[in-house]
Amino acid sequence: MAYVVFVHGLDNKPEAAYLQQLWKRKLGHENGLDLDVNGVGGSMVYWADVFYPEPDTNLAAYERAAGEIELCGGPLSPCAPEGASPGELARLRRLADRCGVDLSAPEPTLPDAEEIAAVQQERVPVPAWLRYRVMARLVRDAHHYFFNLESAPRAEARYRARDEIRRRFVEALRAGDGQRPLVAVTHSMGTMIAYDCLKHVADCPPLDGLITVGSPLGLDEVQDFYPSWSKDDGFPSERLQGPWVNVFDPLDVVAGLQPRLAPDFRRRGEPVVDDVREDNWGTWRHSISKYLQGQSLRSHVSRMLNLDWP
Repeated sequence: MAYVVFVHGLDNKPEAAYLQQLWKRKLGHENGLDLDVNGVGGSMVYWADVFYPEPDTNLAAYERAAGEIELCGGPLSPCAPEGASPGELARLRRLADRCGVDLSAPEPTLPDAEEIAAVQQERVPVPAWLRYRVMARLVRDAHHYFFNLESAPRAEARYRARDEIRRRFVEALRAGDGQRPLVAVTHSMGTMIAYDCLKHVADCPPLDGLITVGSPLGLDEVQDFYPSWSKDDGFPSERLQGPWVNVFDPLDVVAGLQPRLAPDFRRRGEPVVDDVREDNWGTWRHSISKYLQGQSLRSHVSRMLNLDWP
């Protein structure tokens, strides 16, 4: 039986079981790709609770036809970890600069409820304050993950961020190991986590296919965080035994800075990543709910899972 592992992206999320069902529903929406009908097993690599004390309860934002717009509440706190080398700190500053984030400035507050509602209903383009908050979350999450910082979101929970998230990814793949094909569908920061595990975690099970969606992996400043990455041999060949398809919308606020991955993740010098443009709609193009309704993405998922889907 085929098996698919989802990895969510930036910011807080609803609880894990709901989020997994949401991804499956959006993928199957309006005669889409129904994983349950096709007998496909799966799981969600849920890591929001590593940073946040409780799940997002604003489910209406995720159920709208347009898909969620992340308002990214909570502190940024991109403080430098103890013992960080000058080179490590320089990498963080380069990523912040590329994303337009000032690490020394306080994060802008949310605007009033009327402006928030206008953005959520896609009556206005993505404003500067929302773009800043999203990119600040990318810097924050990358900072906590790559520096393996300690996170204590609840009294009973204390994690080393990268160690814990890597463990969850590997555990999810092991749950599907032996069920073939085994495919990962990843979004946003989740694409960075999946690539890190496939490239650097020795006991990570092999994958038969990888789909990255709305990925920031094309940024030089992100690639700098991976110790064994190179343009000519960036493809994680040891653990990715099948294709890598990268789906992007050029107006996606996260992926749009450098949407194509084929030039930077080659295998023995040859471009092998399949970059697929999937135009979403409205002003908020980073939404996984929209990407999952795209015909190109669905076609590639079905092909990787060996499903008979038009």
